[in-house]
Formats: sequence, structure tokens, C-alpha cells
Amino acid sequence: MVTYGNQNDITSWMELVREMRWNFPGLETEESVNEHKDTVLKFMKDQQALCMKAHDKVIGALLFSKKHNMICYLAVLPEYRNRGFASALLEEALKNLDRTKDIIVSTFRDHDDKGVAPRALYKKFGFIEGDLVEEYGYPSQKFILKTAF
Repeated sequence: MVTYGNQNDITSWMELVREMRWNFPGLETEESVNEHKDTVLKFMKDQQALCMKAHDKVIGALLFSKKHNMICYLAVLPEYRNRGFASALLEEALKNLDRTKDIIVSTFRDHDDKGVAPRALYKKFGFIEGDLVEEYGYPSQKFILKTAF
């Protein structure tokens, strides 16, 4: 079940971030992970942090920004993938974003092995490929979910 993350979840949430940081450019160092913790706490305070848990352990996490109408972070621990958890998180986030405007997410470029699953997920939800960009020194691509209206 998808729930809003809160301060009680931060330790487990950050364990997920540390385990998954190899898959997120900009989170390679302990310093960057600690800075990310402050970001997560702010998103939690603003009720823009969603998670899924198994036995009180955060197994999936998603940050979204209402201000920028975007998905900012989505991760599911490898041992919990292919069970619909990423889809459930994304579906709940989309309910909280403004569907009268485009919704943006940045992910891996085509032909990047890390991007196979996330690109398929976003395409399943109707996102289309957008601009090629570089974030944190890593080649990425914007995906756009066009307005529903």
C-alpha cells in the first residue's frame, strides 16, 4: 500500500537511497546522500514523498514536486521489483500532480542499460520522450506526460 512518507520513515528511506545510489547520478558520495536526506525531509513535510513498506522497511520511494509538476525520484529495491510497486507509486503521485499541465520526469537515455525498466514504466503511463539533457554530469532524457485535458 502506498503511504505518505514521514520523519519516522527517514532512516529506512535513507537505507533505500544508499542501496540504490549507484543508479542515481548525483548521489555517489556520502555527502550528496546526506544533502539528499534534507531534501527528502522537506518533501515529507510538504506531503510530496510517497513510499511502500514491507515489515516497516521502505522498499519503494517516490518524490514529486507540485511546484514543478514533476516526478523527482523513484526507486524500488531490486528484490521487490516486477510486483507493481513502482506503478503503484507513480499512479499515486500522478493523482497529486496537475493534469492540466505537462508532467516531467528525467530518466536514462535510450541504450543505457540502467534505463530499460524506468523508460518502460514511464511509457506505460503515457510519457513520451523529450529533450536529451545532462544532469549531474550524466546523459539523461526528459520524459513528458502531456496534459490530460
